[in-house]
Amino acid sequence: MPRKILAVDDDNDIVDIIKIILEDEGYEVSTLTNGKNVFNVISSLRPDLILLDVMLGGMDGRDICRAIKEHVTFRNIPVLMISASHNLQGLLKLPGSPNDFLSKPFDIDSLVKKVKAQFAA
Repeated sequence: MPRKILAVDDDNDIVDIIKIILEDEGYEVSTLTNGKNVFNVISSLRPDLILLDVMLGGMDGRDICRAIKEHVTFRNIPVLMISASHNLQGLLKLPGSPNDFLSKPFDIDSLVKKVKAQFAA
C-alpha cells in the first residue's frame, strides 16, 4: 500500500509539480491550495506525511504546523515545511516545529530525498 502524502501550497503549479514527482516515486499524493480545511482533510485522508508551505495566502503555515503538532491525533504525522522566503532551520528545535524543511526553489532530488528521509526515520 503506497504511503499517503498531503501537499499544501497556495501555488497550483507547485502542488502539481510535487504531485507529479512524488506519484512517480510511488506515493499517493493529495493536494490542497489553502489551509482552511486542512484538519478536515487530515482527518479523512490520514496522510503519512504533510508537505506544508509557510505562506498560504493569508494564513501562516507555521501556525498550522504548530496546531498539527499539538493535536493529540495528528502530532505524530511528520511535517515537511516548504519556504522560499524563510530560513526555517531555527524552527526545527522549537515545540510544535516541523520535522524538516525544504527551500524553494527545490530540485527533484532534494524533494525526494527529504520525503524518503521522513519515512526512514
